[in-house]
Order: sequence, then structure tokens, then C-alpha cells
Amino acid sequence: MDYRKMESSNIATAAIPRNAENGSDKNARLSRALSKAASLHLDGKLDDAAKELVRALDGGERHPALFFALGQVQYELQQYGPAAQSYAQAAVLDPLHPTAHFNAGVCQGRLERWEDAAASFRKAISNDPVRSEAHLALGACLVQSGMHNEALEAYDRFLARHPDNTEALFGKAVALQKRDRNTEAAELYRRILSRNPRSEDALSNLVSLSLANQDYEMVRRYAQQLAEVQPKSQIALEGLAGAAFAAGDHLAAADYSRKLAELAPQVFENWFNLGVACHKAGDLGNAAEAYARATRVRPESPQAHLNLGVALQEQGDLKAARAAYERAQLIDPDLPGVHWNLGLVHEQLGDLDAAEKLYAQVPPDSPDSDDAAFRIGHLRLQRPDYPGSIQAFESCLEKRPNWAEARLNLGIAHWRAGNKEGARTCFQELTASGSDSREALRGLAALALENQDYDKAFEIYRQLLDSGERSPELLYNAGLICQRRGEAEDAAVLYREALRTDPQFGEALLNLGHALMSLGNEFEARSCWRKAVIAKPELAQRYFEPAAPAA
Repeated sequence: MDYRKMESSNIATAAIPRNAENGSDKNARLSRALSKAASLHLDGKLDDAAKELVRALDGGERHPALFFALGQVQYELQQYGPAAQSYAQAAVLDPLHPTAHFNAGVCQGRLERWEDAAASFRKAISNDPVRSEAHLALGACLVQSGMHNEALEAYDRFLARHPDNTEALFGKAVALQKRDRNTEAAELYRRILSRNPRSEDALSNLVSLSLANQDYEMVRRYAQQLAEVQPKSQIALEGLAGAAFAAGDHLAAADYSRKLAELAPQVFENWFNLGVACHKAGDLGNAAEAYARATRVRPESPQAHLNLGVALQEQGDLKAARAAYERAQLIDPDLPGVHWNLGLVHEQLGDLDAAEKLYAQVPPDSPDSDDAAFRIGHLRLQRPDYPGSIQAFESCLEKRPNWAEARLNLGIAHWRAGNKEGARTCFQELTASGSDSREALRGLAALALENQDYDKAFEIYRQLLDSGERSPELLYNAGLICQRRGEAEDAAVLYREALRTDPQFGEALLNLGHALMSLGNEFEARSCWRKAVIAKPELAQRYFEPAAPAA
């Protein structure tokens, strides 16, 4: 709450005696000093008026009127510290002075010395309990001091005499809001709006209350009203941006956030939120630019560097993304997501060893820890480090026993390590799990082909075909088995279907030629062989040999 809004009256001026009482020299000197100061003050010569009063005080005069008058001049000169001291001295000389304590409190409030100001206003109330503006001012100081219950008492005493005073209603609403009594606070703000629909303060606080309650429809309503009153209101734009984010309207959120950034480019949150809005809207270029601006405003923000890295990575600027992630990691090594994202960039750049080390640093309680363990297994499978890959995928399954992809890759790792039985067990467990097990079936079929168990392999391929699988490799391998079983017509049908999907499938062309030749169709067989050699010249070396199964 702006302290100056609590001032309900001007600083009271001192009464200047017209004549010295009883001919006293002392009163005569006091009267001359005050009269001269008043004349200078009327001429607008405030500095000279202050000097005249100080000269009288330096000469030994110690009358409360001199200190009070000096305080008034100092206040008008915006010398609030000296003014507060002058008023306080007047109050020391005259503890029952009707205005000195109050004016000292006003000056202390200008200096944001809230506790001192509250003490002065309490003394003013002690001297004059019915002085309404002192209760009002005390309430404002207590709000600033965090003494909200006491502030409510002060406002209630004022409102008992002035129930419709807008300033007191607003102050009480602020105190209620600080005490999380939001329903009562909102009621008072709306009461203020019923009298003044253009009250920026009431609208601003209603936006804040609605944001705290996550009532984004009311946020939007009050923020729009506030924007009509003050189009450049940051609170209005923040509310409209928040409502747009909540509604998933990221283009609108980006528009409001951009306006905020233009109004207050020194505010980190404005650039960061603009980056988030653009990012969610798919505008990666502007997202990266906004995140970069956020990092310049607050270079120590690890999250801004992390988000910048994500936007750059999604744009394909991997080296710049790596630099952003490394900066985030340097600032906060425990930042969630930093090791994972940096690992992904290193993997994309081909530095697989660095990627694996980073994945290994992902904390176990991180949302990315399971995926990191999977990537470790995948990288080891590529290296090839089959025992290490098996270990990584087994750790994945310890965390998530039903993780189909991990079990499939564990089977592949066992297979490549020469453990066919271990691979078969993994593939069979997958097919029995009820999940989409086409990859596992393909693995079992390939194992059957390796063992020359063509009947078993064809049975599995038939399962895949019946499930709707129609990849060229599957059709080719099924045709190859038919051909080896002497079922040339069925083989030709499957080869032709594979070629409809991939007309340049050299092995399918070659073996279709063999099938057609065995069926007596020499002309078409030779045409297929010519196409096979053109599509894949190395097949000429195996012109008279049957092709091997496709991987």
C-alpha cells in the first residue's frame, strides 16, 4: 500500500503570535523570529525561512512553535528526516501538542520508518482519541509493518465513524488479504468498485486475489477492466497473460508477455514467460531469443539457460544448446533435467561416451532417471558392450517390470551376446504379456530362421501377417520360407506384395525371379532378375543363389 495515500490532511501550520505577552523580551524574540519566517514563507523563500528559524533556535530559543514551524518548512522542502526531528522536538517540549506527533508520523512514513511512524500516530491518538485521520494513518503503518491484526483494529475504529471512506475500506481489504482472508477482502474491493468502477488499486488487487485462487475467469475479467482503465498496467497484462496460459492460448500469452517485456525490459520474469509462451506456441526462434534476453537480465538463472538449451536443441543448433546446458549445469549441478538434456545433445553430436556419463549422473529420483537408464542400455548396445547393455536393461526392468521396450532390447542384447535362449525367453515373455509384441514376434521368427526351423518361423510370420503387419521385410521373409518349403506360388504372391510397398527391393526381385522360373514363367523371371541387378548390382554375384532372409 502506498503510504502517501493514507494522508488525509495537510501538515498543520503553527500559530504565529501577533504580540509579545506582558512585554517579555523572550516572547518578543519568538514573535519576531516566527513573523520573519512567516513572511519569507509567504514569499516562497522556504530555505531562507528555515534559516531564520534555525538562527532563532541556535540563539537559545526553545519554544515548540519554533520547532513546529521549522518542521513545516522542512516538510515542504521534502527534507523528511529533519522535519520528523523538528516535529518530535516540538512534541518533547509540548507532549500534548495537538499536531506535532501526527506530523512526525507522516514524515517518518515518508521515510518508510513504519514502526516509528506507528508510535507517533499512537501518541497522537493518545492526545486526541477521536482524531480519525490518526487511526487511518496508523492502520497503513501497521499494514506496512506486517501487523495486520492490529491494522484491522485501527481501520475498524476509523470506519466506525466513516463507514464509507474508500481509503479505509481499501486499507482494511489489504490487511484482510495479507491475513489470507481473501473472500472478505474481495468483498471490500468490489464494494469500492461499486462506487468507483475505475479504481486501479481495487482492480489490481482483485487480479492478484483471483490469480492466487487460480480463478482464471475472474482474473481475465478484472484484468480486462483494469486494462481499459490503464492500458499499460503491468498487473493487468500479467493477469491477462496468466489467464491465457491457463486456457492454453499460448499465442495470446505470448502477445501479453511481449507487451510486458517492452514495458519493463529489466524484469526477468517478463522475458522468461515470453520464452515459455513462444515455446509452447511452437515459435522456437522467438522462444530462444526471449530466453537469451532472460539470461542477460539474470545470468545466474539455471532454468533460463536450461530452457534456452531446449529451444536451441529443438531448432537443431546443437552446439549452442550444449553451451546453454553446460552453463545451467555449472550454476546448479542438481538442476532437474540438465544432465538428461545435455546427454541427449552429446548423443546427437555423436559423443556417445560423454552422453553415457551424463545419463549416469541423472539422480535416481529424477523423472528422467528411467529414460536415462534406457539410453545407457541403448548406447552400450551400439558400442557394442552387450554385458553392459544387459545390465542396464535389467536395471530398467527392476524399476518397471512391465516396460516392454526395455524387455525387447534386453532380448536383442542377449541375442547379440550369443545367448539365444535368453533372447527367446525375453521375446516369449513379451508375447505372453498381452502388449503389442510384433517386435518380439519378429525376434522369435529370426531366431527360428537362424535355427533353420522354417515351420516355426512361418507360423510366426503368419501371426504377424494376420495382425495386419505388412512391412516389405516381413513379406519377403515369409515368401522366402514358402519358397524353401516348395510353395512357389505362395512365395511369388508374398514377393509381389513386398514389391508393391518397395519396388526397388532387390532381394525380393531376385527371389521372385527364382519362384517364377520354377513355375515356368521364364520371361517374367528374367525381367525380375534384370531389375534386381539394376536396383542392387551386388546381387549379380548371387545370381544363381537363393537370397538370405532379410534382417
